[in-house]
Amino acid sequence: MKDFLSILFILISVSAIAKVEAPNYDFSVDKFKEFAPGTQIAPLIEKYKPVVVGKDNGATTYKFYVAHIRYKFVTLVQVVDSKITDFHARLPHYFLHDIFHQSLINRYGAQDKYKKNEESALYIWENKDGVNHVYSGACTITCFPIFYSAYDSKTKFSSSFTFLMKKMIEAEY
Repeated sequence: MKDFLSILFILISVSAIAKVEAPNYDFSVDKFKEFAPGTQIAPLIEKYKPVVVGKDNGATTYKFYVAHIRYKFVTLVQVVDSKITDFHARLPHYFLHDIFHQSLINRYGAQDKYKKNEESALYIWENKDGVNHVYSGACTITCFPIFYSAYDSKTKFSSSFTFLMKKMIEAEY
């Protein structure tokens, strides 16, 4: 009887081993290519039907919903003269930080700046093809992403223009 229970335990243990993939395993940073600074907004308005959430000093901010699997998450896109200047995506917490961060490293190389504050970190890639990329992640029991943002680093805008990231910091986001 003892041998039988041992064999049964082994069989159950082996059958319980399964490949578990992170929810963002098949999510690609390429999903944000269409929101890249310098891109025309007209095709995206046609495709996504976003909501205008703000107009400020010649800039219009749109709220898009980006879909992944069964979930949607918000991406704010700011536009000046029909061109995207910057975007800010609030990433789902079910994504795994390690996978998303590694995908950014694979794409842009090691980050140029890194700042850690308690359990949160900020990663910045500067002037990659005229665009700065900002990513933030945090850890509790597991590590998860908070946001991913990109903004135009080459175009000179009027002094009254403010990037989304700066607006959020000023609003104590």
